[in-house]
Amino acid sequence: MTAKRDNVKFKIDRRLGVNLWGRNKSPLAKGREGGPGQHGQRRKKQTDYGIQLHAKQKLKGYYANMGERQFRRYYQEADRRKGDTAENLITLLERRLDAVVYRMKFAPTPFNARQLVSHGHVKVNGRRVTIPSFSVKDGDTIELVEKVKQNAVVLSAVQSTEREVPDYITVDHGSMKGSFVRGPKLADVPYPVKMEPNLVVEFYSR
Repeated sequence: MTAKRDNVKFKIDRRLGVNLWGRNKSPLAKGREGGPGQHGQRRKKQTDYGIQLHAKQKLKGYYANMGERQFRRYYQEADRRKGDTAENLITLLERRLDAVVYRMKFAPTPFNARQLVSHGHVKVNGRRVTIPSFSVKDGDTIELVEKVKQNAVVLSAVQSTEREVPDYITVDHGSMKGSFVRGPKLADVPYPVKMEPNLVVEFYSR
């Protein structure tokens, strides 16, 4: 199953032309954001629409290849809220429970994090939550259930040096428990590639 999910992720990487999750195993791990030759030249000729679409596909893809309908709802909610729509969008996405589980390094990828949640292996404030899109609030406590704390995939993710836990989250990897401190701004989020939510807003505002 892991190899199959890796193939799906790497297909997304190749399609978007970026190492979206910053993984060493990615075929784009050498740091090139565009393909060689004609493909690279073609990217330079993109229309405004094409540039905005690519920005949207990157952000959608990063969050476990989220569906269009759900992603649009996040944009609509971000647009309804006071403040900068692009920043609101990032905050809403980072409040997703599967995103928080990923940020805590309980899972190697957002796909694995989504699976951990949907299989009932994550508790919020002591109660199991099986909805990956569950919105975590400031101060909420997130922990893994006992039976997966020694899971090989979880332990490997915790020990990985590919990424660090951001400062808007605290976590104790000994107890596999942590808390969501605050909703982040774009500059706080450790994306391995440049994300441009302002272009996503432009895309939906057309």
